[in-house]
Amino acid sequence: MSPTLRVAIRRLDHGVANGTPLPDYQTDHAAGMDIHACLAEPVVIEPGEIAMVPAGFAMAVPAGYEAQVRPRSGLASRFGVTLPNAPGTIDADYRGEVKVPLINHGAGPFTVEPSMRIAQMLITPVPRVTWDEVDELPDSKRGAGGFGHTGH
Repeated sequence: MSPTLRVAIRRLDHGVANGTPLPDYQTDHAAGMDIHACLAEPVVIEPGEIAMVPAGFAMAVPAGYEAQVRPRSGLASRFGVTLPNAPGTIDADYRGEVKVPLINHGAGPFTVEPSMRIAQMLITPVPRVTWDEVDELPDSKRGAGGFGHTGH
């Protein structure tokens, strides 16, 4: 089992009755935590539209980490609802409310219900990079081959 990372989180329920669940894992081995919509009433996203859906929390991601917000596969495959910037990154120094941009690629309107699971989030390490500028790069089997070069 992976070590546990402690992350400070603050609930921002906006007066939503009974509160919105904080991000949580749905199974013991889930990689991502589900993010819930913090809404007092349903929001309809028309085909082709983007809606910024509040998640009802702010957090302090530790230095050296990021939060990645990703689509939920069920919403994407069944309804065509996904994130236009997948995966979205929440930097360690951001302290505002987490909001999820949802885009409806489906054929009809999609309704986001209060507390609906709308995305998933992973907290992942991010190494700092120092560039070593060189005149030549080491050879590789692929070389400078671009998109589709590997034949897969």
